[in-house]
Amino acid sequence: MTLNRATPRKHGDWSLLINARVEIRQTASDRNRVVEDVMPDSSILWLAADRDNPRQIFEACHGHRVWVTPQALSGELSYRMTTRQIFGKNPTSCI
Repeated sequence: MTLNRATPRKHGDWSLLINARVEIRQTASDRNRVVEDVMPDSSILWLAADRDNPRQIFEACHGHRVWVTPQALSGELSYRMTTRQIFGKNPTSCI
């Protein structure tokens, strides 16, 4: 059995993404790292520091978008994100 390659999806509810690997898109310098923390209203997201990069903050009102690629896991779960989490509500706009 051959599985289809998972397709990245834009994710609007950032509050569900703590500890998930995401891709931040806005410019040519996209980031692909683990989410450390978020604001409950999905207005701000922090990516965890790694070997090559410091902790970074991203705001929805500055045009940053978060993309998630479902990933196969071992054990009882087959994917990190559920359909509801991937296709959740739209991000909050800035005032």
